[in-house]
Amino acid sequence: HVQLVESGGGSVQTGGSLRLSCVVSGDTTGFDCMAWFRQAPGKEREGVARIATGSGNTYYADSVKGRFTISQDNAKNTVYLQMNSLKPEDTAMYYCAGGGSWYVFDYWGQGTQVTVS
Repeated sequence: HVQLVESGGGSVQTGGSLRLSCVVSGDTTGFDCMAWFRQAPGKEREGVARIATGSGNTYYADSVKGRFTISQDNAKNTVYLQMNSLKPEDTAMYYCAGGGSWYVFDYWGQGTQVTVS
């Protein structure tokens, strides 16, 4: 049974920083990609950042490029999302996801709320 648990959300002022963490437990065989998504009220879910667990290659949405950094600590089975220069439009529920490809994610966390004011 695979479980993803996010933490690190909170309320910050514009220009502030937060670091989200996603701890992965269970059988992660075939987890080729980890990602962070977000969804604001009334908006569609948006892919924010992705990381290939083997190569470390990353992808960022244009809206966060240069401000957010995705990283992984394989020893801790944890994926991070460092968010800097936060803007009010970054306010959303952030979800961690994992899967066997760059585009299909089979496992999701419960989400952590980020509010920027």
